[in-house]
Amino acid sequence: MGGGVVTLFLCGDVMLGRGVDQILAHPGSPRLREDWVEDAREYVRLTETVNGPVPAPVAPSWPWGEALRVLEESGPDVRVVNLETSVTRREGFAPGKAVHYRMHPANLPALTVARPDVCVLANNHVLDFGRPGLEETLGVLAGAGLRTAGAGRGPEEACAPAAVPVPGGGRVLVFALGARSGGVPPDWAATPGLAGVAYLPELSAATAAAVVRHVRRARRPGDLAVVSVHWGSNWGYHVPRDQIRFARALIDGGVDLVHGHSSHHPRPVEVYRDRLVLHGCGDFIDDYEGISGYEEFRDDLRIAYLVRLAADTGRLAGLRMVPLRARRMRLEPAPEADRAWLRVTLDRISHGVRVTEASDGTLTLARPAVAHGAATGR
Repeated sequence: MGGGVVTLFLCGDVMLGRGVDQILAHPGSPRLREDWVEDAREYVRLTETVNGPVPAPVAPSWPWGEALRVLEESGPDVRVVNLETSVTRREGFAPGKAVHYRMHPANLPALTVARPDVCVLANNHVLDFGRPGLEETLGVLAGAGLRTAGAGRGPEEACAPAAVPVPGGGRVLVFALGARSGGVPPDWAATPGLAGVAYLPELSAATAAAVVRHVRRARRPGDLAVVSVHWGSNWGYHVPRDQIRFARALIDGGVDLVHGHSSHHPRPVEVYRDRLVLHGCGDFIDDYEGISGYEEFRDDLRIAYLVRLAADTGRLAGLRMVPLRARRMRLEPAPEADRAWLRVTLDRISHGVRVTEASDGTLTLARPAVAHGAATGR
Protein backbone atom coordinates (compact mmCIF):
# COMPACT_ATOMS: atom_id res chain seq x y z
CA MET A 1 0.00 0.00 0.00
CA GLY A 2 1.27 3.43 -0.85
CA GLY A 3 -0.20 6.94 -0.72
CA GLY A 4 -3.28 5.77 1.13
CA VAL A 5 -4.25 3.28 -1.58
CA VAL A 6 -4.81 -0.48 -1.38
CA THR A 7 -4.35 -2.45 -4.60
CA LEU A 8 -6.22 -5.70 -5.17
CA PHE A 9 -5.77 -8.32 -7.86
CA LEU A 10 -9.07 -9.97 -8.76
CA CYS A 11 -9.93 -12.54 -11.38
CA GLY A 12 -12.77 -14.83 -12.27
CA ASP A 13 -12.87 -18.60 -12.25
CA VAL A 14 -9.62 -20.46 -11.68
CA MET A 15 -10.50 -23.97 -12.85
CA LEU A 16 -7.42 -26.12 -12.27
CA GLY A 17 -9.32 -29.39 -12.43
CA ARG A 18 -10.26 -31.78 -15.22
CA GLY A 19 -8.08 -31.16 -18.30
CA VAL A 20 -5.72 -28.75 -16.54
CA ASP A 21 -5.13 -31.30 -13.77
CA GLN A 22 -4.20 -33.87 -16.44
CA ILE A 23 -1.31 -31.82 -17.85
CA LEU A 24 0.25 -31.18 -14.43
CA ALA A 25 2.86 -33.39 -12.80
CA HIS A 26 0.45 -35.39 -10.63
CA PRO A 27 -2.80 -35.94 -12.53
CA GLY A 28 -5.66 -37.51 -10.65
CA SER A 29 -8.16 -39.97 -12.06
CA PRO A 30 -9.29 -38.79 -15.52
CA ARG A 31 -12.68 -40.46 -15.17
CA LEU A 32 -15.67 -38.20 -15.85
CA ARG A 33 -19.43 -38.62 -15.87
CA GLU A 34 -20.33 -36.18 -18.61
CA ASP A 35 -22.80 -36.90 -21.39
CA TRP A 36 -20.19 -36.68 -24.15
CA VAL A 37 -16.79 -36.93 -22.46
CA GLU A 38 -15.80 -39.75 -20.10
CA ASP A 39 -12.06 -39.01 -19.84
CA ALA A 40 -10.58 -35.64 -18.82
CA ARG A 41 -7.67 -36.18 -21.19
CA GLU A 42 -10.08 -35.60 -24.05
CA TYR A 43 -10.05 -31.89 -23.12
CA VAL A 44 -6.29 -31.88 -23.56
CA ARG A 45 -6.70 -33.43 -27.00
CA LEU A 46 -9.32 -30.84 -27.96
CA THR A 47 -6.96 -28.07 -26.90
CA GLU A 48 -4.11 -29.52 -28.94
CA THR A 49 -6.34 -29.87 -31.99
CA VAL A 50 -7.03 -26.14 -31.93
CA ASN A 51 -3.79 -24.59 -30.67
CA GLY A 52 -1.01 -27.18 -30.85
CA PRO A 53 0.78 -29.56 -28.49
CA VAL A 54 0.83 -29.06 -24.72
CA PRO A 55 4.25 -30.08 -23.32
CA ALA A 56 2.85 -32.22 -20.50
CA PRO A 57 3.76 -32.60 -17.77
CA VAL A 58 3.96 -28.86 -17.36
CA ALA A 59 5.45 -26.82 -14.53
CA PRO A 60 3.05 -25.47 -11.86
CA SER A 61 3.48 -21.99 -13.34
CA TRP A 62 2.29 -23.07 -16.80
CA PRO A 63 -1.46 -22.36 -16.50
CA TRP A 64 -0.82 -18.83 -15.17
CA GLY A 65 1.75 -17.90 -17.80
CA GLU A 66 1.79 -14.14 -18.39
CA ALA A 67 -0.41 -13.54 -15.35
CA LEU A 68 2.56 -14.22 -13.08
CA ARG A 69 4.51 -11.42 -14.72
CA VAL A 70 1.51 -9.11 -14.29
CA LEU A 71 1.34 -9.97 -10.61
CA GLU A 72 5.06 -9.50 -10.10
CA GLU A 73 5.14 -6.12 -11.80
CA SER A 74 1.94 -4.73 -10.28
CA GLY A 75 2.67 -5.90 -6.73
CA PRO A 76 -0.92 -5.94 -5.41
CA ASP A 77 -1.50 -5.85 -1.67
CA VAL A 78 -4.19 -8.51 -1.84
CA ARG A 79 -4.77 -11.31 -4.40
CA VAL A 80 -8.26 -12.82 -4.65
CA VAL A 81 -9.20 -15.74 -6.91
CA ASN A 82 -12.37 -17.78 -7.31
CA LEU A 83 -11.08 -21.35 -7.02
CA GLU A 84 -13.71 -23.25 -8.96
CA THR A 85 -12.61 -26.82 -8.39
CA SER A 86 -12.44 -29.32 -5.59
CA VAL A 87 -8.95 -30.37 -4.47
CA THR A 88 -9.44 -34.00 -3.62
CA ARG A 89 -8.74 -37.65 -4.36
CA ARG A 90 -12.36 -38.57 -3.68
CA GLU A 91 -14.30 -40.57 -6.26
CA GLY A 92 -17.84 -39.84 -5.09
CA PHE A 93 -19.27 -37.72 -7.91
CA ALA A 94 -21.99 -35.32 -6.73
CA PRO A 95 -25.30 -36.56 -8.18
CA GLY A 96 -27.40 -34.47 -10.51
CA LYS A 97 -24.49 -32.49 -11.98
CA ALA A 98 -23.42 -32.49 -15.61
CA VAL A 99 -19.82 -31.41 -15.00
CA HIS A 100 -17.39 -32.19 -12.16
CA TYR A 101 -14.04 -30.48 -11.48
CA ARG A 102 -11.31 -32.10 -9.41
CA MET A 103 -7.61 -31.34 -8.98
CA HIS A 104 -5.25 -33.80 -7.32
CA PRO A 105 -3.92 -32.36 -4.02
CA ALA A 106 -0.35 -33.02 -5.17
CA ASN A 107 -0.92 -30.44 -7.92
CA LEU A 108 -1.57 -27.67 -5.39
CA PRO A 109 1.65 -25.84 -6.44
CA ALA A 110 -0.30 -24.86 -9.58
CA LEU A 111 -2.36 -22.68 -7.24
CA THR A 112 0.22 -21.57 -4.69
CA VAL A 113 2.58 -20.38 -7.44
CA ALA A 114 0.29 -17.35 -7.84
CA ARG A 115 0.41 -16.68 -4.08
CA PRO A 116 -3.32 -15.99 -3.61
CA ASP A 117 -4.25 -14.28 -0.37
CA VAL A 118 -7.85 -15.47 -0.59
CA CYS A 119 -9.38 -18.45 -2.38
CA VAL A 120 -13.11 -17.94 -2.81
CA LEU A 121 -14.93 -21.28 -2.57
CA ALA A 122 -18.59 -20.24 -2.73
CA ASN A 123 -19.21 -21.61 -6.21
CA ASN A 124 -20.90 -24.47 -8.05
CA HIS A 125 -17.93 -26.84 -8.29
CA VAL A 126 -16.38 -26.93 -4.83
CA LEU A 127 -18.69 -29.79 -3.77
CA ASP A 128 -18.44 -31.71 -7.04
CA PHE A 129 -17.17 -34.68 -5.03
CA GLY A 130 -19.51 -34.29 -2.12
CA ARG A 131 -18.95 -33.06 1.38
CA PRO A 132 -16.00 -35.42 1.90
CA GLY A 133 -14.39 -33.80 -1.16
CA LEU A 134 -15.06 -30.34 0.27
CA GLU A 135 -13.61 -31.28 3.64
CA GLU A 136 -10.47 -32.59 1.96
CA THR A 137 -10.29 -29.39 -0.11
CA LEU A 138 -10.52 -27.26 3.03
CA GLY A 139 -7.84 -29.33 4.74
CA VAL A 140 -5.44 -29.21 1.79
CA LEU A 141 -5.79 -25.45 1.39
CA ALA A 142 -5.43 -24.79 5.12
CA GLY A 143 -2.38 -27.07 5.21
CA ALA A 144 -0.78 -24.87 2.56
CA GLY A 145 -1.52 -21.74 4.58
CA LEU A 146 -4.17 -20.45 2.15
CA ARG A 147 -7.08 -18.38 3.40
CA THR A 148 -10.52 -19.35 2.15
CA ALA A 149 -13.92 -17.69 2.12
CA GLY A 150 -17.39 -18.92 1.26
CA ALA A 151 -17.20 -22.56 2.37
CA GLY A 152 -16.60 -24.35 5.64
CA ARG A 153 -17.47 -27.19 7.96
CA GLY A 154 -20.52 -25.31 9.18
CA PRO A 155 -22.32 -22.00 8.54
CA GLU A 156 -20.12 -19.97 10.87
CA GLU A 157 -16.93 -21.02 9.08
CA ALA A 158 -18.53 -20.74 5.62
CA CYS A 159 -19.82 -17.22 6.23
CA ALA A 160 -16.70 -15.92 7.99
CA PRO A 161 -14.66 -13.43 5.97
CA ALA A 162 -11.06 -14.00 5.03
CA ALA A 163 -9.11 -11.18 6.67
CA VAL A 164 -5.96 -9.98 4.95
CA PRO A 165 -3.79 -7.43 6.81
CA VAL A 166 -2.46 -4.59 4.69
CA PRO A 167 0.28 -2.05 5.40
CA GLY A 168 -1.00 0.78 7.52
CA GLY A 169 -2.84 -1.38 10.04
CA GLY A 170 -6.10 -2.05 8.22
CA ARG A 171 -7.47 -5.24 6.73
CA VAL A 172 -9.25 -6.30 3.59
CA LEU A 173 -12.20 -8.51 4.51
CA VAL A 174 -13.38 -10.84 1.76
CA PHE A 175 -16.86 -12.30 2.18
CA ALA A 176 -17.98 -14.92 -0.35
CA LEU A 177 -21.46 -16.05 -1.35
CA GLY A 178 -22.78 -18.59 -3.85
CA ALA A 179 -26.12 -17.83 -5.49
CA ARG A 180 -28.62 -20.24 -6.96
CA SER A 181 -28.45 -18.27 -10.23
CA GLY A 182 -24.75 -19.23 -10.43
CA GLY A 183 -25.60 -22.92 -10.42
CA VAL A 184 -25.07 -23.53 -6.70
CA PRO A 185 -27.54 -26.24 -5.54
CA PRO A 186 -29.59 -25.27 -2.45
CA ASP A 187 -28.56 -28.46 -0.65
CA TRP A 188 -24.92 -27.36 -0.83
CA ALA A 189 -25.58 -24.76 1.87
CA ALA A 190 -23.55 -25.16 5.04
CA THR A 191 -25.73 -26.12 8.00
CA PRO A 192 -24.92 -26.80 11.65
CA GLY A 193 -22.66 -29.82 11.67
CA LEU A 194 -22.65 -30.11 7.89
CA ALA A 195 -19.97 -28.73 5.57
CA GLY A 196 -21.08 -26.54 2.67
CA VAL A 197 -21.04 -23.10 1.12
CA ALA A 198 -22.33 -19.69 2.18
CA TYR A 199 -25.50 -19.96 0.13
CA LEU A 200 -27.50 -17.05 -1.24
CA PRO A 201 -31.07 -18.28 -1.85
CA GLU A 202 -32.28 -15.11 -3.53
CA LEU A 203 -31.07 -11.66 -4.53
CA SER A 204 -33.66 -9.81 -2.49
CA ALA A 205 -33.53 -6.61 -0.46
CA ALA A 206 -33.94 -8.65 2.73
CA THR A 207 -31.03 -10.92 1.84
CA ALA A 208 -28.84 -7.93 0.97
CA ALA A 209 -29.71 -6.36 4.32
CA ALA A 210 -28.70 -9.57 6.11
CA VAL A 211 -25.36 -9.59 4.28
CA VAL A 212 -24.78 -5.95 5.20
CA ARG A 213 -25.47 -6.70 8.87
CA HIS A 214 -22.97 -9.55 8.75
CA VAL A 215 -20.33 -7.30 7.16
CA ARG A 216 -20.85 -4.62 9.78
CA ARG A 217 -20.47 -7.11 12.65
CA ALA A 218 -17.13 -8.32 11.31
CA ARG A 219 -15.74 -4.95 10.31
CA ARG A 220 -13.34 -2.84 12.33
CA PRO A 221 -12.32 0.78 11.75
CA GLY A 222 -9.84 0.90 8.87
CA ASP A 223 -11.14 -2.26 7.18
CA LEU A 224 -12.16 -2.49 3.54
CA ALA A 225 -15.02 -4.87 2.70
CA VAL A 226 -15.19 -6.97 -0.47
CA VAL A 227 -18.18 -9.20 -1.23
CA SER A 228 -17.41 -11.91 -3.79
CA VAL A 229 -20.52 -13.45 -5.38
CA HIS A 230 -20.89 -16.42 -7.72
CA TRP A 231 -24.03 -15.49 -9.64
CA GLY A 232 -25.68 -15.32 -13.03
CA SER A 233 -25.70 -17.42 -16.16
CA ASN A 234 -22.67 -18.62 -18.11
CA TRP A 235 -23.17 -16.69 -21.35
CA GLY A 236 -24.41 -13.30 -22.50
CA TYR A 237 -24.01 -9.70 -21.42
CA HIS A 238 -27.41 -9.07 -19.86
CA VAL A 239 -27.29 -8.40 -16.12
CA PRO A 240 -30.64 -9.04 -14.40
CA ARG A 241 -32.21 -6.20 -12.47
CA ASP A 242 -32.21 -8.12 -9.20
CA GLN A 243 -28.42 -8.54 -9.48
CA ILE A 244 -27.92 -4.82 -10.10
CA ARG A 245 -30.17 -3.90 -7.17
CA PHE A 246 -28.45 -6.43 -4.90
CA ALA A 247 -24.98 -5.09 -5.68
CA ARG A 248 -26.11 -1.53 -5.12
CA ALA A 249 -27.79 -2.42 -1.83
CA LEU A 250 -24.50 -3.90 -0.63
CA ILE A 251 -22.67 -0.71 -1.51
CA ASP A 252 -25.39 1.44 0.07
CA GLY A 253 -24.76 -0.63 3.21
CA GLY A 254 -21.03 0.08 3.25
CA VAL A 255 -19.44 -2.62 1.07
CA ASP A 256 -16.49 -1.19 -0.88
CA LEU A 257 -16.27 -3.62 -3.80
CA VAL A 258 -18.49 -6.29 -5.36
CA HIS A 259 -16.53 -9.06 -7.09
CA GLY A 260 -18.85 -11.05 -9.33
CA HIS A 261 -18.08 -14.27 -11.21
CA SER A 262 -19.72 -17.28 -12.87
CA SER A 263 -19.99 -16.14 -16.50
CA HIS A 264 -17.42 -17.67 -18.86
CA HIS A 265 -16.52 -14.25 -20.28
CA PRO A 266 -16.30 -10.71 -18.85
CA ARG A 267 -19.55 -8.89 -18.16
CA PRO A 268 -20.29 -5.18 -17.48
CA VAL A 269 -18.25 -3.02 -15.18
CA GLU A 270 -20.22 -0.58 -13.05
CA VAL A 271 -19.20 2.31 -10.80
CA TYR A 272 -21.89 3.11 -8.26
CA ARG A 273 -21.40 5.78 -5.60
CA ASP A 274 -17.68 5.74 -6.42
CA ARG A 275 -17.50 1.99 -5.71
CA LEU A 276 -16.68 -0.72 -8.21
CA VAL A 277 -19.03 -3.53 -9.19
CA LEU A 278 -17.61 -6.28 -11.40
CA HIS A 279 -20.74 -8.08 -12.53
CA GLY A 280 -18.80 -10.96 -14.07
CA CYS A 281 -15.03 -11.36 -14.30
CA GLY A 282 -15.15 -14.29 -16.74
CA ASP A 283 -13.00 -17.42 -16.62
CA PHE A 284 -9.31 -17.00 -15.90
CA ILE A 285 -7.87 -20.53 -16.11
CA ASP A 286 -9.78 -23.45 -17.64
CA ASP A 287 -9.71 -26.26 -20.20
CA TYR A 288 -12.30 -24.83 -22.61
CA GLU A 289 -10.16 -24.49 -25.74
CA GLY A 290 -11.63 -26.58 -28.50
CA ILE A 291 -15.17 -26.43 -27.11
CA SER A 292 -17.32 -24.75 -29.74
CA GLY A 293 -20.67 -23.01 -29.66
CA TYR A 294 -20.12 -19.59 -28.08
CA GLU A 295 -17.34 -18.09 -30.19
CA GLU A 296 -19.11 -14.70 -30.34
CA PHE A 297 -18.24 -14.09 -26.68
CA ARG A 298 -14.49 -14.74 -27.14
CA ASP A 299 -14.14 -16.74 -23.96
CA ASP A 300 -10.50 -17.32 -24.86
CA LEU A 301 -9.86 -13.73 -23.76
CA ARG A 302 -9.27 -13.24 -20.04
CA ILE A 303 -8.84 -10.21 -17.77
CA ALA A 304 -6.64 -9.63 -14.73
CA TYR A 305 -8.34 -6.87 -12.72
CA LEU A 306 -6.11 -4.54 -10.70
CA VAL A 307 -8.27 -2.38 -8.47
CA ARG A 308 -7.01 0.55 -6.42
CA LEU A 309 -9.14 1.60 -3.46
CA ALA A 310 -8.67 4.61 -1.21
CA ALA A 311 -7.58 3.12 2.11
CA ASP A 312 -9.59 5.55 4.23
CA THR A 313 -12.88 5.67 2.29
CA GLY A 314 -12.96 2.58 0.05
CA ARG A 315 -13.67 4.73 -2.98
CA LEU A 316 -12.40 3.55 -6.33
CA ALA A 317 -9.06 5.22 -7.00
CA GLY A 318 -8.29 3.42 -10.26
CA LEU A 319 -8.85 0.28 -12.30
CA ARG A 320 -6.48 -1.45 -14.70
CA MET A 321 -7.68 -4.43 -16.68
CA VAL A 322 -4.91 -6.51 -18.24
CA PRO A 323 -6.12 -8.48 -21.30
CA LEU A 324 -4.78 -12.01 -21.66
CA ARG A 325 -5.46 -14.88 -24.04
CA ALA A 326 -5.63 -18.61 -23.32
CA ARG A 327 -3.54 -20.83 -25.58
CA ARG A 328 -2.57 -24.44 -24.80
CA MET A 329 -4.07 -24.01 -21.30
CA ARG A 330 -1.66 -21.14 -20.62
CA LEU A 331 -2.24 -17.39 -20.36
CA GLU A 332 -0.32 -15.24 -22.81
CA PRO A 333 -0.46 -11.52 -23.67
CA ALA A 334 -3.52 -10.62 -25.71
CA PRO A 335 -2.62 -9.35 -29.21
CA GLU A 336 -3.50 -5.80 -30.17
CA ALA A 337 -6.62 -6.77 -32.11
CA ASP A 338 -7.94 -8.78 -29.16
CA ARG A 339 -7.27 -5.93 -26.74
CA ALA A 340 -9.22 -3.64 -29.05
CA TRP A 341 -12.11 -6.13 -29.20
CA LEU A 342 -12.27 -6.30 -25.39
CA ARG A 343 -12.14 -2.53 -25.06
CA VAL A 344 -14.95 -1.96 -27.54
CA THR A 345 -17.07 -4.71 -26.00
CA LEU A 346 -16.63 -3.59 -22.39
CA ASP A 347 -17.21 0.03 -23.36
CA ARG A 348 -20.44 -0.95 -25.13
CA ILE A 349 -21.92 -3.08 -22.36
CA SER A 350 -20.77 -1.03 -19.34
CA HIS A 351 -23.24 1.84 -19.44
CA GLY A 352 -22.22 5.00 -17.61
CA VAL A 353 -18.46 4.44 -17.76
CA ARG A 354 -15.96 4.70 -20.60
CA VAL A 355 -13.39 1.98 -21.14
CA THR A 356 -10.18 3.18 -22.75
CA GLU A 357 -6.83 1.62 -23.65
CA ALA A 358 -3.69 2.99 -22.02
CA SER A 359 -0.31 3.26 -23.72
CA ASP A 360 0.85 0.03 -22.04
CA GLY A 361 -2.02 -1.96 -23.55
CA THR A 362 -4.07 -2.23 -20.38
CA LEU A 363 -7.70 -1.15 -20.24
CA THR A 364 -8.96 1.41 -17.79
CA LEU A 365 -11.97 3.54 -16.93
CA ALA A 366 -12.19 7.19 -17.88
CA ARG A 367 -12.63 9.25 -14.70
CA PRO A 368 -13.54 6.14 -12.66
CA ALA A 369 -13.86 7.95 -9.33
CA VAL A 370 -16.72 10.16 -10.54
CA ALA A 371 -18.54 7.99 -13.04
CA HIS A 372 -21.87 6.56 -11.87
CA GLY A 373 -22.67 3.73 -14.22
CA ALA A 374 -25.56 1.38 -14.61
CA ALA A 375 -24.91 -2.06 -15.94
CA THR A 376 -26.74 -3.47 -18.91
CA GLY A 377 -30.16 -4.70 -17.89
CA ARG A 378 -31.35 -1.74 -15.82
